Amino acid sequence: MASGTIRYWAAAKAAAGTAEEPYDAGTLADALRHAREAHPDRPEFARVLLRCSFLVDGTPVGTRAHESVALSEGGTVEVLPPFAGGAR
Repeated sequence: MASGTIRYWAAAKAAAGTAEEPYDAGTLADALRHAREAHPDRPEFARVLLRCSFLVDGTPVGTRAHESVALSEGGTVEVLPPFAGGAR
């Protein structure tokens, strides 16, 4: 198990009610499960997480299964909701 920081951006930050919080987890799946459990009074938070993409220590998770993404001691998980805009 590793300890680190989860950082929430934009809609994820609003839904969580915080900009960041610690994690104690071995995988991204475990960290996200613990985060959802820590905010039972914020049902929108769980819905927002379903639409987010993630960076673990600066590396995009992409389509990898969250259970297969190991977390590092002192690491950072960035939670990025979909952003509007783009090329026209």
